[in-house]
Amino acid sequence: MQISRRRPHKGFGEDLSAVSPVIATVLLLAITVMLTSMVFIMFQSSFDNIEKSPPQASLSTRALDNGYHVVRFSHLDQHLDPDYLQFQIISPNGSCPYPSACDGMASDADVYGKIGSNVTFFDRDAGFTVSEGDYFVIDSRGLGSDTGEWKFRLFYGLTNSEVAEVLLPMIPEP
Repeated sequence: MQISRRRPHKGFGEDLSAVSPVIATVLLLAITVMLTSMVFIMFQSSFDNIEKSPPQASLSTRALDNGYHVVRFSHLDQHLDPDYLQFQIISPNGSCPYPSACDGMASDADVYGKIGSNVTFFDRDAGFTVSEGDYFVIDSRGLGSDTGEWKFRLFYGLTNSEVAEVLLPMIPEP
């Protein structure tokens, strides 16, 4: 019969200088979170500065016998947010009898779909986006812009650019 002598084996619980598995896991998670945060902070500025090209549009105008102009988007290369689409009705001398009616946003409560306003924006697909086929209706006789010398201009605030400008044709007296 042989008796073997084994050397005493130190288990995980006997080494007091060893790091606990729980503490090691927490440390690894903390390091992972810190590295992920650093990567996010480095790339965050590139996510915010997505450059969009300025919108390009073609407008068609129609003078109606009842004193209104219809300005329609006949071509628009991208959908626009009406909260950032600004319209201006510009007289030859720069004045307007109703200043609040000659300058505004397409999404204004008294403009967006509001029948009977000096300027009304109609969103044909009712998707709260400006797209090809949408149009503005302008009470030109009420504003005094039926002489054929007034301009209708659109700006887009997200790109700080002019979308289009068109001359409002003369409306003959009834």
